[in-house]
Order: sequence, then C-alpha cells, then structure tokens
Amino acid sequence: MIARDQAIATLSSDDFDVLVIGGGITGAGVALDAAARGYSVGLVEKTDFAAGTSSRSSKLVHGGLRYLQKFDVGLVREALLERQLLVKLAPHLVVPLALVVPAFEHQAPNRIVGLGLNMYDVLSMDRRGRRGRRARKAEASEGEPWADWSPDRHRTIPGEEVVELVPALAHRDPTSGYLFYDCQTDDVRLVLTVLGEAERFGAICANGAEVIELVEEEGHAAGAICSDAHSGERFVVRAANVVNATGVWADRLRPEELHAEAEVPVIRPSRGTHITLAHETLPLAAGVIVPAGAGRTIFALPWLGRTLIGTTDTDYDGDIDAVSPAAEDVDYLLSAVNEFFATELTRVDITGAHAGVRPLIAIGDPKKSVDISRKAELYETSSGLVTITGGKLTTWRRMAKLAVDRLVEREAREAPCRTQEIPLGQAVASEELARVEGVPDESYPALAARYGYAAHAVLEVAGECSELAGPVVPGRPDLLAELVFAARREQAGALADVLLRRTRLGVVAARDLCDPAGTALTAAARALGGELGWDEAAQRREVGRFLEAAAREGILPA
Repeated sequence: MIARDQAIATLSSDDFDVLVIGGGITGAGVALDAAARGYSVGLVEKTDFAAGTSSRSSKLVHGGLRYLQKFDVGLVREALLERQLLVKLAPHLVVPLALVVPAFEHQAPNRIVGLGLNMYDVLSMDRRGRRGRRARKAEASEGEPWADWSPDRHRTIPGEEVVELVPALAHRDPTSGYLFYDCQTDDVRLVLTVLGEAERFGAICANGAEVIELVEEEGHAAGAICSDAHSGERFVVRAANVVNATGVWADRLRPEELHAEAEVPVIRPSRGTHITLAHETLPLAAGVIVPAGAGRTIFALPWLGRTLIGTTDTDYDGDIDAVSPAAEDVDYLLSAVNEFFATELTRVDITGAHAGVRPLIAIGDPKKSVDISRKAELYETSSGLVTITGGKLTTWRRMAKLAVDRLVEREAREAPCRTQEIPLGQAVASEELARVEGVPDESYPALAARYGYAAHAVLEVAGECSELAGPVVPGRPDLLAELVFAARREQAGALADVLLRRTRLGVVAARDLCDPAGTALTAAARALGGELGWDEAAQRREVGRFLEAAAREGILPA
C-alpha cells in the first residue's frame, strides 16, 4: 500500500469515479471489483482497515451448516461456491479445515445431522455435479476456474480417528463421529490482501479518514467531506459515485434518506463473542461442533496455534464503536466447552478474547437474531448513494459484485465483474523463504501463511536489525519485523493496529501482552516507534494507549 500521507493527498486532489466508504471486507471487495472493471476508485476508512466486524469473525469461510436448519438453501449454496473459489484465489489464506461431530456412549452419530451433511455435500458440488479428487483432476484438464479444491463427501469415522483429530476428547471415549470439511482464514489478512490487490488496479485507500458528510451536486452524491484522524484537518474527496460499505454503521450515513426513501429496516446488531485458549489446554487438530444448549451450537477450532471458541449470537444495543465480550457470553462459552469436553476451564485459562457486531437485517422479531437475515441487501436512494450491507465474510465478493453491478447498470457501461479470476496475493512455500539470522524456525511457515510471497519483504526488514528478527512475544512466531513492515506498507500507525490486526497477538496472546512484568509491549513500541519516529516518551504513551484499547475491547476478560 502507498503511504497514508500520499493516499490522503491523492484523495483530496484527484477526482474519482467511485468513492467507497468503509475499509472492512465489503468495502475492500467493492474497491477491488470497481478498480478491476476500470473505474478510478478511492476508499476511506474512519479508523483502521478491518477494525470493525471484519476482524472479529469466527475465521471461517463456510457455507453455514446451521442455515440449512432454516432451509436457506440459496444462501448456503452461494457461500459454498464462494468458499471453493476463494481457496483457488488465495490458497495461502483460505485453507481447508476438517470438522468433527462426535458421538458418545456407543450411539451412532445423529441421523438428522447426517441428513444435513448430505445436503451440504450436494450443495457444494461443482456445476457439473462432480466433487472431490476426480472432479479436481477432470476440471484441471479442462481449464475450469473451479479446479483447485473441492471437499470430499462427509463420512462417518471411528472413535479412534475422532480422538486423533480431537485429542481433547480422548478421556470421553467417543464411539464415532461425522467428518466433513469447510475452510478457515485470518479475516484481517484477507481484508488487507484484497485492499492490496485493489491498489494494484489503481485504487487509492486511506485509513484514519472519517466521512463527516456527503458532498452533493444538483442533488446527487458527488463525494464526501472527510476528517483526517491524525491532523484533525478536513478534506474533500470528489467522486461521481459513492458506495456506503460500512456494515453495521451503514444507517449512520444519511439515515433519514435510507429509512424514508429506501425503506431500509433498522440494522439490528448481533454481538458475537470469541475466546482463545492455549493449544495444550484444549488440544485440537480439527474443528469440533460443540452443543451449547437450547438447540444451539458453537465451534471449537484450531487457529494460529491456539484453540478458538465461539461464537455467541445475541442482540446488542450498546455502543457499536466500543464492543467487548460480555461477562455472560464468556461464561456461556466456557460452560459449553466444560460440559462437552468434561473440563474445568476458567477465565484464567483464556489467552485472549474479542467481540464484534454483525450487520444483520431484521425480517421478524427485532429482538431475536435468529429471525434476522444473513443475505446481502443493496439500497439506492435519491442522491444516488448506494448502500450495501448484511451478508457474511464468506460472500464478500458477491456483495461487492452486487454493488458495482448497480453502478455499471445505471451508467450503461460494458464492464463485467472480474474478481472471480483475480488471485489474492501469491502463495509461497515456507521452504522458499531465505533464512535470516535470529528468525525462529517456526516463524517461516507462519509468515508464508500470513503474507504469501510478501513474506520475502518482511524477512528483508528482519535482516535490517537483529532485534527485529526476534519475536514480539517469546514462544510465538510473530516477528518485530512485521510491525515495521506494517508501518511501511500497510498504513499501521499505532500498537493497536499491529497487535490487534496486522498480527493477531491481541487475540491469541493478550495475557502475555498485558502482563505488567512482561517486556513484549515495550519491545513492540520500540520497534514500531523506530519506524514512526517516536522518542522514548512517545513510546511509553503509546503503550498506555494500547492498554486502554485492550481494556476497552476486553481482550482479556477479568
């Protein structure tokens, strides 16, 4: 990415075809789609890229098995096709994940679940009705765009294989279980990668740029007045079209216009809470669907060397700019895990936590998130403002297409969508990365998975200084060099940017970061400050600001 100051200067001086408001996965997708079709694109994000909902997901790229219970077959089918495509476009970022539904006490796996998995299998078939290894081989020879990965059918596995995949269940002696596949990602890294590709097609993106109000010319939205979070100064971005892709914040921009003209239902935020545990505390080699009472389920997933537990799904009426895990939600997750795995985990075992709100569109009882649609919704009002909201992480590309298709239609352009064929970054094998003195062996696979080919550039930074080659948190693979790289190449300007998002240490190692006796924050501030020109006093202030942000976001539940 170009430097933030350069991006702000370009945004304030050039005229654009499209201004995208919102730097989460939907906004990033709209920027990429529009830029790839030949539009000149500017994007502004009020805080940091992926700072909202897009950094607080369950990290799954999946069809959504539970939506079959509601017979939302179309949504599941769409998501499964996107899952398959994203594995092809970003194989280092979107990776297959085995999931298990265990059975106990000599009982067979639940037949209803089996029927649901049968339908899941059918819906994930390719366009010719094929799947698995034969489909991959045949399609590869025919040059089909879906050729790289397709999951095998679900199957029943014996108890011994359940234990191999889910060691945490060994003492419960499972009888058997269902094995099926979905995919997993690092949601923030996916956003940053999509933004990087958008910039490659000419988009200009800046964080820390909040839209204060729209600019109108003859009643038509023609850009926005923005406030620079760093300087406090205001600047104008002029654009022929404006797309509101702010997710759960969507109805804060021209609310009277959205609700009165487009009859947009009030967005009902639903809070999803996740916690992480040390792998040794709850060892998993595959994901598990965990019963959580009242017919609900949660996931227990291996992720970044930890075990990720979530999510809750509760109506939220608090401040959407300051969402943290509720005590009752954390207790709910721990209770479900303890009952299922026969453990006695407490808050002391939590290594990190996060909560976010999802932009769901109410279609029934406004107090029940189970009555809320996950489908994307597009609205266009009299000013020409296009608003896209709803949806889910997996379907970001289709949401973006929906928005840009509307722009193309109203301008009668001939500009088909191209994002189904645009690679997202470039994968690299960890063995191909040059070894740098001081970089731990376990960091190379982590760098390859996070950055793909760009890991070479991170390692170049690590080679500049021996301190930067070391880990931020001892025992974790994340390097201090990544913080410097984030400041140079990804517009990171604060410890929260690099610890909560560019790396995920705030989610997986919050206890280490917030330990008063620890040195991780000091080392991180020194590395980042060296790049951004902070003196020692500024570094100490930044450590204090991070601890305030950590408390506000509840990354370490009390």
